[in-house]
Amino acid sequence: MMDILEKLEILSDAAKYDVACTSSGITRNAQAGKVGLASVSGCCHSFTPDGRCITLLKVLMTNECVYDCAYCVNRSSNEVTRASFTPQELADLTMAFYRRNYIEGLFLSSGVAKNPDHTTELMIQTLRLLRNEYAFNGYIHAKAIPGASPELIDELGHLADRMSVNMELPSQESLKLLAPQKNKQRILTPMRHIQQNIATDHETRALTRTRNTYYPNKAPTKKTRAYAPAGQSTQMIIGATPESDFHILNLSAALYKHLALKRVFFSAYLPINQDARLPQNDAIQLNREHRLYQADWLLRFYHFDVSELIDQDKPFLDTEVDPKANWALNHLDFFPVEVNTAPLQDLLRVPGIGPKGARLIVQARKKSCLKEQELRKLGVAYKRARYFITCNGTYGGKGISFTPEALRAQLAAPIDGGRHGRRADKCLAGQLSIFDCIEQEHGSQTLPQSHAQTLPAPTPILGAEQADGLFGWQQAILHPEKVRA
Repeated sequence: MMDILEKLEILSDAAKYDVACTSSGITRNAQAGKVGLASVSGCCHSFTPDGRCITLLKVLMTNECVYDCAYCVNRSSNEVTRASFTPQELADLTMAFYRRNYIEGLFLSSGVAKNPDHTTELMIQTLRLLRNEYAFNGYIHAKAIPGASPELIDELGHLADRMSVNMELPSQESLKLLAPQKNKQRILTPMRHIQQNIATDHETRALTRTRNTYYPNKAPTKKTRAYAPAGQSTQMIIGATPESDFHILNLSAALYKHLALKRVFFSAYLPINQDARLPQNDAIQLNREHRLYQADWLLRFYHFDVSELIDQDKPFLDTEVDPKANWALNHLDFFPVEVNTAPLQDLLRVPGIGPKGARLIVQARKKSCLKEQELRKLGVAYKRARYFITCNGTYGGKGISFTPEALRAQLAAPIDGGRHGRRADKCLAGQLSIFDCIEQEHGSQTLPQSHAQTLPAPTPILGAEQADGLFGWQQAILHPEKVRA
């Protein structure tokens, strides 16, 4: 009989390939009679040495799975030790970890045991115990299982703060190749259902907040929990199949626009299975993953369009300079920008100036003339921004030729993942489990080098229809009524 710690070791390790280390996206204060709270600044306060957050208890309900996806460590054909939590065991474990201040929330995913409905019912029972019996008021992120009934998805959404449905792969052709038991319609249907429920819940709560001029004859019914108040997200694997960055970013933009997703996560493919359908090498495209996240950030917070960052003629992002700097180098006619007069949207286009910095500049220049010293105090990365701005008519990049080649030489640099990053020579094959440790040598990490290299940009082999961003997943998102399962 397997004990709780053995189950935890197996199922927390199996969950490390789900990428969702992010801020909670919701603020909920402590309440009398309840345990825990949720902060919009995030549940993620500490990180493993490879850069992954572990303050959420990230665990699977079970690693048993009826599917045989080529890329998944838990696929049915793999000979791995199988384990399953009962709802009571997982609820008790979560509360024990929370009371010891090990975690601030729960990230719950699962393999598909028996069928999607059965697995979802187990997850619901777990969350119901936490919310109702233990009065747990902390952050919970739950993975919705494609194929589960809408009624179960509804109940799960009222218990969790954020929900996500893994898209898995960037095209229907790749899904058919590597996960033949799944299809795009079974994935998009719950995503669309969650989106509609979130929108309906927001509208209903907005109406109930309006002040009435009369008193009802009876007390209003007890409020139900908001439906997934932190929204929904998704994840796709990068590098296992030949889709280009152009294809992936167009798909992400469609998800943000038409399904109102909060976040699209990109996970660099990790070679954990031997399968002829998968890339036959050990390289991990972490630099590519990093550039995709940077481009995704520009789409969400800087109001860039996909067509401004990348096009079909050059379908992969530049690995030497970040996407924003690459746009600036290709549009030098837009620069230099005068920081004391430029509108907010123009400031957001300057490398080294972020949304916060741009807003602070707009506020500060009302009171004084901004120069280098003032910009540095406002948190602007002046070392990068100086080539693209003027301060009261004075150009900051003197001594450097204002040409794409000269500026590129100043901006090009290897991607730095920081002291705790997993990129470059500090790459680990996936997230550490709770039970892993890293040998320390003279105060620095000793890490394997075998995964440090990155793949060159693969030659796209998809047809023109898939590359133009209007077919496959995008067609199903934009026109669900025209796509058959």
